Amino acid sequence: MVGGMKATARRFEDLVVWQKAHQFVLGAYRLSRGFPRSETYGLSSQLRRAAVSIAANIAEGFKKRGKADKLRFYNIAQGSIEESRYYLILARDLEYADVSEPNQLLEETSKLLEAYSQALMNSNC
Repeated sequence: MVGGMKATARRFEDLVVWQKAHQFVLGAYRLSRGFPRSETYGLSSQLRRAAVSIAANIAEGFKKRGKADKLRFYNIAQGSIEESRYYLILARDLEYADVSEPNQLLEETSKLLEAYSQALMNSNC
């Protein structure tokens, strides 16, 4: 296994990196449920959208045939990771929630995606 990609991965759900991203999405939804009602269309919505984008772009990139196409989607996912990272900082600084658990999941996802992308860039595919 390299960067969360099993050699026999036949579906995006088989990728450890996608599994971690999906866990982050679930955590982001749980976390944002506790935000003030006034954030329904603000921070709650933004965090959820960015979190979903991570897992969705990993899934979409998995089925792309060319290396450049795959890397483009993984790079979009990396951008959404950074966006989510900021939203967690904001939630923490506004004292809406303890973000230590989602932060840990996001960090694990980020490291796996970086390793997965590096492995793909260095491959002969």
